[in-house]
Amino acid sequence: MIPVFPRRKSIWNNTKLTRGLEMNVVPITGGAGPLEEVLRTGGLYPVFQPIVALEDASIYAHEALIRGPQGTPLHRPDALLSAATQEDLSVEFEYACVIAAMRTWGRIKAPGRLFVNMSANVLTALFNEHGPANLLDVIARAGVMPRMLVLEITEHERVDDMDHLADVVRQVRSAGISLALDDFGDGRSSLRLWSQLKPEVVKIDKYFTKDIYRHGDKLKTIQALQQIASIFGTQLVAEGIETAEDMRVLRDLGIAFGQGYFLGHPDRQPAHYLNVQSQRVLGERHIAVFPEQSRARVGGQLRNLSLVLAQPVRVESTNDELAAIFLADPTLHAVAFLEGDRPTGIINRVLFMNEYSKLYYREIWGRKSCAAHVNRQPRLIERDHSVDELIGILTSQDQRYLTDGFIATENGRYVGLGTGDQLVRSVTETRIEAARHANPLTFLPGNIPITQHMDRLLKKQTRFVACYADLNNFKPFNDYYGYWRGDEMICLLARIAMEQCDPQRDFLGHVGGDDFIMLFQSEDWRERCDRVVQEFNTQAVALFDTEARAAGGIEAEDRHGVTRFFPFTTLSVGAIAIDPLRYTRAEEVANAAALAKHDAKQAGGGVFQRAG
Repeated sequence: MIPVFPRRKSIWNNTKLTRGLEMNVVPITGGAGPLEEVLRTGGLYPVFQPIVALEDASIYAHEALIRGPQGTPLHRPDALLSAATQEDLSVEFEYACVIAAMRTWGRIKAPGRLFVNMSANVLTALFNEHGPANLLDVIARAGVMPRMLVLEITEHERVDDMDHLADVVRQVRSAGISLALDDFGDGRSSLRLWSQLKPEVVKIDKYFTKDIYRHGDKLKTIQALQQIASIFGTQLVAEGIETAEDMRVLRDLGIAFGQGYFLGHPDRQPAHYLNVQSQRVLGERHIAVFPEQSRARVGGQLRNLSLVLAQPVRVESTNDELAAIFLADPTLHAVAFLEGDRPTGIINRVLFMNEYSKLYYREIWGRKSCAAHVNRQPRLIERDHSVDELIGILTSQDQRYLTDGFIATENGRYVGLGTGDQLVRSVTETRIEAARHANPLTFLPGNIPITQHMDRLLKKQTRFVACYADLNNFKPFNDYYGYWRGDEMICLLARIAMEQCDPQRDFLGHVGGDDFIMLFQSEDWRERCDRVVQEFNTQAVALFDTEARAAGGIEAEDRHGVTRFFPFTTLSVGAIAIDPLRYTRAEEVANAAALAKHDAKQAGGGVFQRAG
């Protein structure tokens, strides 16, 4: 249904629209509420907030934001919106905002694009009454070039007729005007709206940009939006940028444009240049360290497991028919028993064939129902089981899956069979893959994020120092005291390294075991490494028992099974300065860091820098 506004239809009159533009007022008849008085006297004025290109720190555009008379209760936009609702003047107020923004922009002749907010329903109502010619006339009289105007669609949840809005947008675009969607992701926005309108610009809601440098889940969400934007050919604007840390991450993610207080506050005069602080941060050579999710979250894993699509049996199936199924496929370990489309039991091949092969069984029982051989307590596994749930199955006292296998279901319906060894292999592979992303002991980034960060550093040709940390005499300690205390020592190293790494500049990853990678952009990397070594060597002594502390170490077997004395566990750090002009692949950096670690251990511990 196309929206109409019967109470104030007079504002859509062409003559009054033109007069409103010339006088910066909206013609209203009626009472004398506070907002009505502001609209009648032209008391609204715009302020302009810059939208910045994050790649080169240039000002791409400005968004017009409205203010009421200074020194009055209606100065702030939230008070204006509240008054518009209370006085039933939402349409008139919105139109007055558009008029004030375009008229001021045309008068000051500012360069660049102008973003003007307009709700979808007001845009369609204006077109319903007067078509595109009137809007173009209003723009022309304001002195604004259509190709420099971007209509920023707001209030997405109130779109009554999306197909009609899409038709209006096509007419707007044919006039040279661009379109933007505001606050995408705030709960009101619609992916269908994005898909159907195909706006030139989508503005990401500030919820996803605020403190993004701390939240790996927000980063993943924005990366997903980037993929959607690539499909639709859309540019993204990150709203709500208030800190240098957030801006670095968004810049390095490849977000085209940014907006927020860190880049510039709204002002009556459009900014011609970006402020010095923002220019300095955007011009920095070092890249941001992307936040990682605190631990690997893996959903259902049976999706990738090859299931046996074996024919099931039912109560009407005979023993002869079941035997024929087994004989046709010698590798089939079991058959599912169904009631309707839901499995209620499983028949083990070995147990059934042992009975079926007995003397006179076929003659007496061959045509009878196979239901007598059903195990009524099968192991059922949903395809969306989490890894933790699968591990619970493997470690439970119920080990039926080893002989009967399991029945895979989807929403309770039969989809196939699996064997016990398949289940064990699937869980093992899943855990290994998860560990490549985040180490399960320290939750630090694993091999894949380490490689990705190296690639980003090399791609941007950023100089950095790669450090490989490894423990000396860790194996005898671990063998002597057990893996629980060994894990405690590894976690101690992780904590100390995290304390000494700058989270904005330095990347800390856990390769596995007692091996760690530190990728430093901090200029004082050597001092930081020295503190890691000193702190670890001091605190690790407390993990030995009293007798060992008095002796300075432990008696334990070496790799050859020979018992000998091992001093306290200490730390070696091999370092190499990476020139991006000499190294092109992460593998080359990792190999060079490993050689530096070897040299450090040969030197007896501490920090050793290998010549690049």
